[in-house]
Amino acid sequence: MKGKLKIILPVLLLLAAGGGGAYFFVLAPKPAKAAPPKVEGTLFPLSPEFVVNLNGEHYGKVSIALLLSAGAPAASADGTAATLPEDAAVRAIVTNDLTGLPSSDLIDRPKRNAIEKKILTDLQKKTDVKVTEVLFTDVVVQ
Repeated sequence: MKGKLKIILPVLLLLAAGGGGAYFFVLAPKPAKAAPPKVEGTLFPLSPEFVVNLNGEHYGKVSIALLLSAGAPAASADGTAATLPEDAAVRAIVTNDLTGLPSSDLIDRPKRNAIEKKILTDLQKKTDVKVTEVLFTDVVVQ
C-alpha cells in the first residue's frame, strides 16, 4: 500500500500542477489591449472666444479649439494662459474667415463644417502652426 501511495501521490501532484499551469497559460482571460486614442494630438482652445459681425446686422460668438499634431505650448510661469507663437496670425485668419458670413452658415451643420475646413486650410497655408483639425466648440448667433 505504501508503495502504491509513493507512486500515486507524485502523479496527482504533477496533474494538479499541470492543470493549474494550463489554466494560467491557455485558459485564463488575457488582458485587453489598450484601444488606440480617438483623438490623435493635443487639443488647444483659443482664448478668448471670437465675436464677429455677420451679414444682415447679426453677430456670432464662436469658441474654437485647434487639434495640434505637436504638443500644446505650456502656460507661462506667472500663471497666464498659454498662447501659440503665432496667436495673432491665427486669430486674424479666423476672424477674416468668419466676418460677413450669413448667420445661417454658422447654424447649418454642413456649412459650419465647410467653414472649419476653410479655416484649417488657411491656417496650414499661412502659418507654421501644426494644425490637423479646427473645432467649433461653442457657437452663438444673434
